[in-house]
Amino acid sequence: MTINAYLTFAGECRAAFEFYRSVFGGDFLFMQSFGDGPADMGAPEEANDLIMHVTLPVGGGVLMGSDTIEQFSPLPVQGTNFSLSLAPDSKEQADELFAKLSDGGRVTMAMQDQFWGAYFGTCTDRFGIAWMINFHTDQE
Repeated sequence: MTINAYLTFAGECRAAFEFYRSVFGGDFLFMQSFGDGPADMGAPEEANDLIMHVTLPVGGGVLMGSDTIEQFSPLPVQGTNFSLSLAPDSKEQADELFAKLSDGGRVTMAMQDQFWGAYFGTCTDRFGIAWMINFHTDQE
């Protein structure tokens, strides 16, 4: 299992990650805009150039991020615009971690299969920390 930081922005993700790349060096492993997503996702046309997901290797981990659009969730607040992202080793471990982290907290997206090939869910634990659980189903 690995743990990485996930940053959310209100339209500034591309600029922020270009800055982080200038600081840490390297190349993006992945960058996808909302316009690159499936048509039935429901993102508004004005969000097409906003970042749906970006990954930048930093040291032994990765820094990930995205823009948030109001149709999917409230806009982020600076200072609390991050989550911890877990990459479990199995679907069973994903379910176990999600159940434990969300106990006494709040489920924001139940664990479910996603179009990007992952079993994914989000929650906030009882201490107010946001978590993302992302198991890549090609590992099965």
